Amino acid sequence: MDGDPRPGSHPGAGLYIRASLFAGRDNAVQRMSLATDPGLFLNRELSLLEFNRRVLAQARDAGLPLLERLRFLSICSTNLDEFFEIRAAGLKEQVTYGVQPLQADGLTPQETLRRIAHVAHELVLEQYRVLNEELLPALAEQRIHLVRRGSWSEEDGRFIKRYFMSEVLPILTPVGIDPAHPFPRVLNKGLCVAVTVEGRDAFHRQSGIAVVQIPRSLPRLIALPRPSGEHAFVMLSSMVHEHAGELFPGMRVTGCFQFRVTRNSDLWVDEEEVENLLQALKGELPNRKFGEAVRLEVTDTCSEPMAKFLLEQVGLGPDDLYRTNGPVNLGRLATIHALVDRPDLKFPPFVPGTPARLKQTSDLFEAIRGGDVLLHHPYESFAPVVQLLQQSAEDPGVLAIKMTLYRTDAGSPIVTALLDAARAGKEVTVVVELRARFDEATNIDLATRLSEAGANVVYGIVGYKAHAKMVLIVRREGRRLRRYVHLGTGNYHPGTARGYTDIGLLTTRNEIGNDVHRLFQELTGLGQVARLKCLLRAPFTLRGGLLERIGRETDAARAGRKARIWARLNALSETGIIQALYEASQAGVEVELVVRGICCLRPGVPGISDNIRVRSIVGRFLEHSRVYYFFADGAEEVWCSSADWMERNFFRRFEVCFPILDEELRSRVLAEALELPLLDSQQAWQLEPTGTYARVSPGKKQPLRCQQALLDHHAEHFRARPAGGGKQGKKPGSAPRRKRRA
Repeated sequence: MDGDPRPGSHPGAGLYIRASLFAGRDNAVQRMSLATDPGLFLNRELSLLEFNRRVLAQARDAGLPLLERLRFLSICSTNLDEFFEIRAAGLKEQVTYGVQPLQADGLTPQETLRRIAHVAHELVLEQYRVLNEELLPALAEQRIHLVRRGSWSEEDGRFIKRYFMSEVLPILTPVGIDPAHPFPRVLNKGLCVAVTVEGRDAFHRQSGIAVVQIPRSLPRLIALPRPSGEHAFVMLSSMVHEHAGELFPGMRVTGCFQFRVTRNSDLWVDEEEVENLLQALKGELPNRKFGEAVRLEVTDTCSEPMAKFLLEQVGLGPDDLYRTNGPVNLGRLATIHALVDRPDLKFPPFVPGTPARLKQTSDLFEAIRGGDVLLHHPYESFAPVVQLLQQSAEDPGVLAIKMTLYRTDAGSPIVTALLDAARAGKEVTVVVELRARFDEATNIDLATRLSEAGANVVYGIVGYKAHAKMVLIVRREGRRLRRYVHLGTGNYHPGTARGYTDIGLLTTRNEIGNDVHRLFQELTGLGQVARLKCLLRAPFTLRGGLLERIGRETDAARAGRKARIWARLNALSETGIIQALYEASQAGVEVELVVRGICCLRPGVPGISDNIRVRSIVGRFLEHSRVYYFFADGAEEVWCSSADWMERNFFRRFEVCFPILDEELRSRVLAEALELPLLDSQQAWQLEPTGTYARVSPGKKQPLRCQQALLDHHAEHFRARPAGGGKQGKKPGSAPRRKRRA
């Protein structure tokens, strides 16, 4: 757990003493203290691990469907994988190369790694306890079994042997370790088995150790024959363990131990030196499989000598060893969720709604001309965005389509629409971010296909990731050109639009269209920083614009006027913003933050952050929207953005922040994206000054899950509204309003 950076201190110790020292200081000294006191900042990496602890808590929540709980367990496991591949790997690199940057929390990379090891080992132990003591027994009661070695029936044993001999054995390649066969380069996160054997082989070798890498082409979970209504599965690793002797004829197997190595998966390319970013990244992708090792996982049955041997072979120390009471990759258990057809054990299906005005006509251009359209995903369908692009590809009046793509599905209908538009001779420009982590290969393929179809494809700007979510469609209508714009907080990915909460805006406002036009000029061409009328963007005006608005609320509070800042984010870690929020709190500004994951701000510190509350929502959908609200002396500004409040978003990415200008839509965003989450008492966690999170209790109030409330609300709203309903915005489907404190 994160706390005061000084060794041996209790988390949060000294905060009350330090807070008292601020009394009576002038503002300049106070600002300096807020910026430099490490006790006022939580560690980013440990905050991210705390998020995974909240995800794991979902697996324990008896109020959730059982198979969904199993899915949350697998999500926690895959989240930890990525944490080690990127975050822990980066810290290890800093230690290796002697780089010692001090973060705002004051921890060195070595100290951060030590704390990571402590918390991560706790998490892993709890993961397997939840699996073995809670989920597997509950699944067995529902006639869903993960059958382990020693529990197989004779019929199971016969099926497993037949399957192994016919489907597995022909593909496996055991490698005996000797001077001619050194320890193999095992793939990142690949399932491996270390086998100890006795006896001499055909060439009189007796090294005694062999390694078998299990190809990813083999399924990790195999269904066993069972009567209707019953499901049973066996792990591939158990099959290999049981029949390892088949791999070493004439030898005696004395031990079989599954293991998995996690490696540094961050790609690095010197963008200023390479001539072709696409080719450079394509050349680097294979190296991701064989980066430096950062973690070794073995089962708890692995002998100490074997564990020590494996650590030596991959170059890791004792703190990097993680023992598991079960399969080394819990992420594979998500397959059970997919294979078991038990709707009663899953979240009920839902059909996203469509705003009435968009259902009124098949001409989306006409609908958008009628006024701004707001889409709140996944409660409302992403289909209108796809349909707009498809219609644009076919419409003879559409002359140009410009779009940013950060992450999308390679087979997405969005990609098909762009390809069709390019082949039809329209001016298609796509800014494809090749460096979207873990989607590099997909985006390289996408960029190649678009280029071959005749689209203008650019890869953003050297040194900056193009993370903005923008579509600009230029259409000739009579004697004029009209711009249609989509701006969003999430990716153009129809799949994730059903599982991530995001907000999108469709508009023909001239001021927004002109701004988006200038932004595409910045992304694809050359020129000075353009002056924008409506939008904020990083790396130029976003951070400054936010600081200006936070400062305005601070000044209002000091003058005795009402002031309020609310924000919904994925992450908050940028020290300048945190410092400004501390100053706002001290002035009396009400600050309410809904931060899903990383939060380095320490709330509730007397005299510093008394007026700041931070909560996190973890539920069925991944909270992905970024929404900022400022009271602005009653003028109430609501902004949506692709950017979190992090250093990388402000300084190393191209981001866009857009205002909700329609008054009714502004009220709706405020209600659905901010007020309702602040009322949640079932999925919400409150951040304590110590850096820990406590689950919010409903107390005497009616329990509320904000995500379910929005599902219910939108289902009722769209049932109630006729297909040819009135203009969206007159009576928007807004959530129950939260009483605002004066």
